Amino acid sequence: MIRFRAQVRGIVQGVGFRPFLYREAIAHNLSGFVKNTSFGVYLEVEGSLADCEAFFTVLQTTPPPLSRITDVERSEIPVTREQGFSIRQSSSGEKSALVSPDIGICDDCKRELFSANDRRYRYPFINCTNCGPRFSIVNDVPYDRVNTSMAGFVQCPPCQHEYENPLDRRFHAQPNACAVCGPRLSFLVDGVEQKGDPVDLFAAFIRSGKIVAVKGIGGFHLACDATNESAVNQLRARKQRYEKPFALMLRSLDEVERYCIVSDEERALLTSPQKPIVLLQTHSEALLAPSVAPGNRRLGVMLPYTPLHCLLLEATPALVLTSGNISDCPMLYHDNAIPSALASLADAILTHNRPIVRRVDDSVFIVSLGSARPLRRARGWAPEPLPLKGGARPILAMGAQQKNTFCLVRKEQAFLSSHVGDLDDPETEAEYLREIASMQRLFSIQPEMVVCDLHPDYVSTRLAHKSGLPLLAVQHHHAHFASVLAEHDVDSPALGFIWDGTGYGTDGTIWGGETLFGNVAQSERIGHILPFRLFGGESAVREPWRIALSVAEIALGRAEALSLFPSRAAEARLLLQASDAGLNAPQTTSMGRLFDAVAAICNLRETVSFEGQAAILLEQIADASEQETYRFDLKHEQDGWIYDWRPVIKHAILDAAKGVPAEKISMRFHRSLAKLLLDTAAEHRRETGCSTIALSGGCFQNELLLSLCHSELTQAGFSVLINRLVPCNDGGISYGQAAVAAALQTK
Repeated sequence: MIRFRAQVRGIVQGVGFRPFLYREAIAHNLSGFVKNTSFGVYLEVEGSLADCEAFFTVLQTTPPPLSRITDVERSEIPVTREQGFSIRQSSSGEKSALVSPDIGICDDCKRELFSANDRRYRYPFINCTNCGPRFSIVNDVPYDRVNTSMAGFVQCPPCQHEYENPLDRRFHAQPNACAVCGPRLSFLVDGVEQKGDPVDLFAAFIRSGKIVAVKGIGGFHLACDATNESAVNQLRARKQRYEKPFALMLRSLDEVERYCIVSDEERALLTSPQKPIVLLQTHSEALLAPSVAPGNRRLGVMLPYTPLHCLLLEATPALVLTSGNISDCPMLYHDNAIPSALASLADAILTHNRPIVRRVDDSVFIVSLGSARPLRRARGWAPEPLPLKGGARPILAMGAQQKNTFCLVRKEQAFLSSHVGDLDDPETEAEYLREIASMQRLFSIQPEMVVCDLHPDYVSTRLAHKSGLPLLAVQHHHAHFASVLAEHDVDSPALGFIWDGTGYGTDGTIWGGETLFGNVAQSERIGHILPFRLFGGESAVREPWRIALSVAEIALGRAEALSLFPSRAAEARLLLQASDAGLNAPQTTSMGRLFDAVAAICNLRETVSFEGQAAILLEQIADASEQETYRFDLKHEQDGWIYDWRPVIKHAILDAAKGVPAEKISMRFHRSLAKLLLDTAAEHRRETGCSTIALSGGCFQNELLLSLCHSELTQAGFSVLINRLVPCNDGGISYGQAAVAAALQTK
């Protein structure tokens, strides 16, 4: 006989880990016990050496599907001759246990939901250890019911029996409940609860073209019939979201394939336990309301991920399900004052009495080069930690201003927050601070240093300086670069092509079309696109015609530039005069803004109503059959390589004047960027001997650009790295900041 004790760390609470160990211990004739602790799971097993070894092999090779084991530390201890195997009460101590993300409804629960003879038939909060809310309801670890927002719901005898039975699928499923003892729905109109079945009332409102606010796992959504143009337009007016595409929830995969082209990889992502929003190409014959995604050839689609959603999709197979807020404000999730907050947005509110501890947005993914890539990492993934080498001191990385996330680091684990949003909004800033404090408490991380962006006007930078902690400022594009290298655990030198809209440079100008050379800890700028001016500063981001005017003047001269937009001639002259006088015309090397300029030259958009709109249209109209390309000029100057876009802009303007279709101009521009990347990579390889390339920044959300660049580079023998774990946009900045700080600690 032999006895072992083991500490198991990782996501091992709330995922059926203890009943799994119980069953395996019984199957292997072992005695002992298991319990949750503040670091994860602690167990002791006793039996023959062969049975113990077989038990630990199963533990590490076939754990429960939702678990993530990061470490198993075991040692031999004296035999006690204990009889039987038990699950003991949780113990406390130093907190280092991980918390599972919120997980979409599993097939077993969905079957029970629609089984008329099941006691949970049509119960909208059905869940088990394999699915349901986790991160959005937890207050503290260990992950026990008393530490969640389910603490106030006392289980009825049948639920309690399931909860205490190690062989039951609901053993210690903390949100476990039924219609007798659990949360309940209510349907409010003008703040007054209505009589009748809330799900039926929802269906009636949706069918009559109304808008209903729905309380989900991580906050409120606004729902309407996605086939009703009038309802969708009304929702746009109320949210003040006039053109940006809405997310859709469709009843089933069959419904998704009615509207979208779905690959095997996209199908797997849609049906995964996390059930994110997936960006899909639409069928030309899609019969949704045109205002769901005006002028857009992609739809953001998700399948029902809660039992409530499954019931609501009976009203219509296609719902618009967008965040419950005014555009650019945080999604509402607190119960207090919800009726008044949603009064101007929704005709009714479908809510429930299970509190939401923290706001968790829907994750957004796209399939690139055959595998999933996050554009927004939130529900289903946060707060699962990412690996991060180096660094003994706990770190808080504050992230960027737009698409903000923050990152807490402890012992080579990086806890990337759920999507926070844009910190321009005071409510978002307040939520940001609350969630930083909450996650520090949840994971017992007391940062000993703080990392921020170089930009002095970012809210995240201001708050970092106020923290009183030792501070490290990391340049925006180096953080993007480091995020890719850290993901792939690459410590050797690499070339980083970092293309985005805006990043504060070390010279005080706005960068965005940069080439870096270095590693995670440090890099140098060795190339960038030719600078140009943003006429009117921030206004140029909202009015791409101003950027086109700026680059046209440099490429073809003032007279030619003024002829581009005859209806705006007077305003254009004023902007040029202001620029001559050095007034509100900051210099930039932004590749994102160059996309905007070409879109305006193609007469696609002179103004935009949401970030990236012009560039998205330019990508989506591109004629893939077009083989011609424009070419950048390359010049080597004292401070590195300059990528001169003047020939590209000149030919695009001349082609547009000759009546060349915008579809062809777009494709020629995209091909020119891939050729630029290949040509510059070849020059840099000759100089540095480096063949490893990292691509990051918001421009690489562009699938066409990414695929063209990847193809050119790999054919030329380069090793190409892209973000797969964190977004390539500013949602990944905090992870990159943390990676830099951790790497510098090891120097």
